[in-house]
Order: sequence, then structure tokens, then C-alpha cells
Amino acid sequence: MAPQTEQEKASIQLDEKDYEILRLIERNAKLTVREIAVKINLSPTPTHERIKRLEKAGVIKSYTAILDKRMLNKRIMVICMVTLREHSRKAGADFINAILEFDEVIECYNISGDFDFMLKIVSESMDSYHSFFVNKLSEVKGIGHSKSTFVMDIIKETNHLL
Repeated sequence: MAPQTEQEKASIQLDEKDYEILRLIERNAKLTVREIAVKINLSPTPTHERIKRLEKAGVIKSYTAILDKRMLNKRIMVICMVTLREHSRKAGADFINAILEFDEVIECYNISGDFDFMLKIVSESMDSYHSFFVNKLSEVKGIGHSKSTFVMDIIKETNHLL
């Protein structure tokens, strides 16, 4: 089966039961279909069918665990803003392809304004970030300017949309 287009994904109609399912899964993806069904007052079979429909439509992209960075010795978080020297499709694709290879970069956004990209980078220490910056990030061709801002504390961090 061919992957759905963005228009096909956008055309899915969600009702209140769908939103209830999504809220529950978003907060605890380990809930069973039976547990979800009980919480939304629906039997397991239609609940399972709804979840499968939401997955197929791309509303539910994946199931994942959110790990505590500090518990995994990733104590430094950096927001790095990057401007490319050249603004062509090829330059942008080359930069993106390089960034996708870096495990240290956990998020990358194409943004508007004074910079072209915003990277969220995690590292064990200032020394390891410096090594990443000097030996990997600054070696990416096409970077014109970058600015690193070090996160001092996380006030709010969530993946919840609903």
C-alpha cells in the first residue's frame, strides 16, 4: 500500500472518543486496549479498531519511552542556532543529512528569522560538547554562523499535545 499523502492524513475525521484515546495513549502508551476501552466506556474491539485507524492515518506516529537525560549522564543541553552560508535546496539538504547522523542532536527545526535552523543538543559535559562542536558540527559544510545557548534548567518539558 502506498504511503498516505499529507492531504489524506489531514482528511481524517476525529471524534471525542478518538481524542479520549489519544489523550490516554499520550500520557501512558503502555495502557492495554482493554484498559483504554474501560476508561472511554467502549468495548475492546471498537477501541482497537480506532487505535489501528489512528495509526494507519498517521495521527499516532510511534510509541516511545521518554528517558531522563540526567539519569543517562546527558547533563548538558544546548540550543544551537545555525545560519547557512548559502540558501539553496542542495545546501539545505546537505546540512540536514549531516545533522541526521549526529546522535548528540536530538531535535532539529528549520526556522525563520535571523537563523535557519535550531538544534537541541545533549552532551555529557562541557568538554564533550566542545569536542562535538569542534570535531563534528563545525565540520559540516555550508554553515555560515552559529550561536550556542546553554540550558541552565528545564522549567517545562512535555510531548503532550492534548
